[in-house]
Order: sequence, then structure tokens, then C-alpha cells
Amino acid sequence: MHDLVIRGGTIIDGSGGDRYTGDVAIDNGVITAVGAVSGKGREEIDAKGLLVTPGFVDVHTHYDAQVTWDKLVSPSCWHGVTTVVMGNCGVGFAPVRQHQRDDLIALMEGVEDIPGAVLTEGMKWEWESFSEYLDAIENKPHAIDIGAQVAHAALRVYVMGQRAIDREAATDADIAEMGRLAAEAMEAGAVGFSSSRSLAHRSRDGGIIPTYGAERKELLGIATAMGKSGKGVFEMISDFTDMDAEFSILRDMAEQSRLPMSISLIQFDQRPDGWRKLLGLIADAEKDGLQMKGQVSARPICLLMGLQASMNPFSSHPSYREIADLPLEQRVAKMRDPAFRAQLLSEKPTGNTVVPGMFSATHKMYPLGDPPDYEPSPEKSVKALAEARGVTPEELIYDLLLHNEGKELLYLPLANYTSNDLSAVREMILSPHTAFGLGDGGAHVGFLCDATFTTTHLIHWGRDRTRGEKLPLEYLVKRQTRDTAKLVGFLDRGLIATGMKADINVIDFDNMKLGAPHIVYDLPAGGKRLIQKASGYKYTIVSGQVTFIDGQSTGAMPGRLVRGSQPAPALNAAE
Repeated sequence: MHDLVIRGGTIIDGSGGDRYTGDVAIDNGVITAVGAVSGKGREEIDAKGLLVTPGFVDVHTHYDAQVTWDKLVSPSCWHGVTTVVMGNCGVGFAPVRQHQRDDLIALMEGVEDIPGAVLTEGMKWEWESFSEYLDAIENKPHAIDIGAQVAHAALRVYVMGQRAIDREAATDADIAEMGRLAAEAMEAGAVGFSSSRSLAHRSRDGGIIPTYGAERKELLGIATAMGKSGKGVFEMISDFTDMDAEFSILRDMAEQSRLPMSISLIQFDQRPDGWRKLLGLIADAEKDGLQMKGQVSARPICLLMGLQASMNPFSSHPSYREIADLPLEQRVAKMRDPAFRAQLLSEKPTGNTVVPGMFSATHKMYPLGDPPDYEPSPEKSVKALAEARGVTPEELIYDLLLHNEGKELLYLPLANYTSNDLSAVREMILSPHTAFGLGDGGAHVGFLCDATFTTTHLIHWGRDRTRGEKLPLEYLVKRQTRDTAKLVGFLDRGLIATGMKADINVIDFDNMKLGAPHIVYDLPAGGKRLIQKASGYKYTIVSGQVTFIDGQSTGAMPGRLVRGSQPAPALNAAE
């Protein structure tokens, strides 16, 4: 008698091999048989006509605060994700001294658009060291597994104090201490170390992230200390304004430590082919025996705008500012007043350099729709629609924002959409030198919801794409299960095979749908966030326990803290 048997499903096992029909038996949280299972289960799932895949492993999230109050770890839990890795982009909350807590909150608020009031209300700060932070996570029940990276900004502030925030150069003593603490974090169970070298990452007050411009010797000192421990991975992001010089630092880190590294790989309109050069440098490093990957997304990096979102194209207009704090219903009523409409449309934005850029990008701004269209054609743009209706883009934007009682969202791809399609993203996805990531679950809560990338991979790339070729499901599943698990050293999951951890999705693929993002007010202190749900995930299973049925939590909380790399089971040692 098995604990659980999944019967007659179409198994896409995560290896990249062809799908096949079979059963999966689970005992004590581990897969014990695959194929024809004669023994019965105490619990059985009829999976005929359904896909059976490994649970998805999302290596790029920012749930560092949310896991301290949210058992479900949503919205990732609604999208087939059974393991998340947080602490990316150099921001996190450990180690931390008591008087530095506000500094880390201000940094997370600015970099990742998580309201400071939410973080202040939600976190109880039961830690100082990174080891204590891991203990605090481990002591709380969760629906999915969680891995944590130590963030460079937190580490730097802990060691250097205000000098880190002022971005002073680290002394040799500072570097030695950061290296010691990073290695200590790996021994305690950190998955890796992350750092940001991007000017886009700023604190709440506009200050540049403390890690920006950190000298080569600082990063190499940390990498050397981690290399001596033999544990951990690196996650890095950079603007690459001087690509050769910048990449040489990252390559030196990988060479010095002999540890794996992933680097954010994004197409920017200003340098539309820059990502190809970076990918070439990564490929050359891999040919030389280094473990480096470009981390890529499923769709454009975007800004969602609306009356409930963090921003809309009229946010900086004087008349809108006068009503910005009113409840949504009152704002909508005011904006439907023809006199108010005429007044606002006659104004120019003030005090914000972002808004004018929005109005100059109406050829790449779209109504998102429901279901959302993440690869819209140029004739669906605000510019094209306005021309067809004989109105200005500003007039159309105004009217669109009032649709659905003011809950409509506008979609502005900021990156990965230079040619107004996803051809560049397809190249990135298909490269053997990339890994799936960049979903940012838990972050940017007021202007995007990209934790749903896992669902986009299946629906858009595997089934519904019309503006180019689709991709095989076997490939897509492997890339977000076995490949992402291996990227962070989790060799015990991401594959349906005997001996592997029983993290599994049972999916009604033909009827799978991704809903439109919408605002809810469920964060601590009444904070708002965008969430997005999907239908089609019939069952999600973590460590052999059914955690979600048709998107609804069963109440089971088998999720665990994953402390560092996980060895492959003996039966799959060759994987």
C-alpha cells in the first residue's frame, strides 16, 4: 500500500525526454515507482487526460519578508511552484543589527517596490545573524519549500554601517569580514550570495544601492571565501555599461571560487543587441569550464499601470494629484466628470521624469486585457488604437483607465520587447547558456506580477502563441524543473524518477488559463499588491502531500527550509 498513487497521467518527467503514460507512486515524501504501479494507494489521483510534471523550481524571488507572515507564499504557490529561492538582486534582511533595520527596509522598498509600512508591520525581526534568520523561517509552516541567499547589501551594511550606504570603498578588514560572514552563511544553509551593480536599484530616498560599484577586490574577496567553503552559488545583476570590464569581474569571481553563477540577461531598447554580446561572453566562459548562465524571463519586463497600481500615466498631473488619495469609486466618479477630464487633459506632468516617457512610448503601451496578452501586435497599441478612433493617445489612456470601474490595467513593456514581439525572448529561452528566472515573486507588488512566469511558459510558449513558433512542452518543463533545480544545487528534485523528492503538478493543460492581474489589499498594514491566478493546476503536491486542489489550499504545510545544496538520491546519482 503506497501513500499516494497518481494514475494514468501523461508524464513529462523533467528530463527533456518524450512524454509517456504511466503511474507515479509516492511513499514518505519520495517517488518510489514510476510506470505501471500495481499496488494501491491510501490516496489516489485519477490523472487520465492530464499532464503530470515535477513541481516548478523558481530561483528568482523576493519573498524574504513575506515568508515570515505568509504560509502559502503566494502567488507562486498558485502557479505550480513547489520550491522558491529568495534573496536575489543583493537585497535581503540578514544579517542585520537592530539600528540598521530601517535602512534595509528603505532599500527593499526602493529596489523591490514593497511598501515600507508593510515590511515594518509584517516582520518581527527574530534574528540578527543569517543563521538566526534561517531558523526563523524554518520555525514557521509553509506550503512550499524555501531557499535563501545572503544579500550583498545587507552584508555590506552589517559590516560597514553608514560607510556602506555612502558607498565608500571597503577596507581589507571589511572584505575579510564580509567573506567570513558569507562563508558562515553558506555553512548555515544559505543557497548562495547575490549582488546588484545596477543604477536602477535605489533606496526609498533615491540613494543608489550600497553594492553598486563595489570594487573588484571586494567581490573577489567574498568569492574566495565562499570558494574555500565549496558551497553556494552566485546571482548577479549589472547594467553592463562597460560590458567587457564588468563581465571580467564576474568571470573572475567564478574562476576564483569555482562556484556556479547566473547573471540577469535582458534586452534593453537602448542597446537592443547588448544581451547577445553578454550571452556570448557567458558561452565562452562555459566553454572554458566555468559554470555560468544567463538568467532569462518568460515575457517582457513590464510596468502595469492603473488607478489602483503604484503608478498611472496621469500620476504626476496636478489635477490627478488632488484626487489621488480618494477611494477608487470616488476617483472614478470624479474622472467621469467632463469638466475634470478636460482640465486634466490640458495639463502637463510635473515633478516626475518617468511620466513623460510613458506618453512618448504609446506605440509600446497596450490595454492588458483578460485574459492578458503579453505579446500584443503593434496595431493593438495605444498609439494605433487612438489613431484609428481619431483621438489623442492621452484621451484614449484616460478612457481606458476608467474601464472595469477603474480597475483596468495598461501594459508597458520596458525590456525584452524592442521589436514589438518576443523573438529575442525566444532566442534567450532556447540558448543552452541560459536558465529560467527573473520572476521576482513577492516584489514590485504595485506594478507587476511576474511570479506567473511558470504559467506563461506553459500556456504562451507551449500552447497559445500566434506571433511565432511555439516550443515543446517537454523542453519547457525541463527548463523550469530539473534545470532550475540543478542551477542552485537542488539535485533531489525537478525530476519524476524513483528516489526523487515527490514535488509534482497534475495539470489540465487543455483547459489551462491565466487570469488578469488584479489588486488585493491583503498585506500587513492593509498594503496592496497585484496578484494573478490560473486555472488548470488540478493538484500540486509537495513532499508527497497534496497542498493545492484547483488552486485552493488543502491546509497541508509540508514546505521546508532548504539549507544549501541537496545531494541526488543514490538511485539517481548519475543525474
